[in-house]
Amino acid sequence: MQTGQQLNKPKIFRKASVRQRLLAGLVFLAAAVIFGILALAAAGKINLSLWFHPCGFKQQFNLPCPTCGVTTSSLAFAGGKIFEAFYIQPAGALLCCVLAVAGFLAFPIAVFGVYFGFLERFFAEVKVKHIIWALIIIIAAGWMVTLARTFRIDY
Repeated sequence: MQTGQQLNKPKIFRKASVRQRLLAGLVFLAAAVIFGILALAAAGKINLSLWFHPCGFKQQFNLPCPTCGVTTSSLAFAGGKIFEAFYIQPAGALLCCVLAVAGFLAFPIAVFGVYFGFLERFFAEVKVKHIIWALIIIIAAGWMVTLARTFRIDY
């Protein structure tokens, strides 16, 4: 095979730009702060009820709100009880998983300047409206689980 006919292999890693490193640093910092606050709350060091007042939706309609249980699920996730977090509120646990993966991938980008090629392909193909629709579907599915538990009839 001649040198001009060699196949171009997709690069798995490439050097991250300054902008990508800064953005990754912000993502990692945000994930670390969120999980740090949740871990402190799960350990009883912080009282989150001071920040989050009683649910107005539940008080108004006497039904659990679409995000009912997300805080409890996030606290369980941060406390290392991942399966319990999925049982409490599947949407909350899934969002915690996405945040954990984002933080995990952002760390080497921010610190070492190594950018993953699959991220570029992912962000080129996925549109913002797809992410918003996925979040709406995930939250609606979690709400359906919560409503099913609320109206469960024991025989």
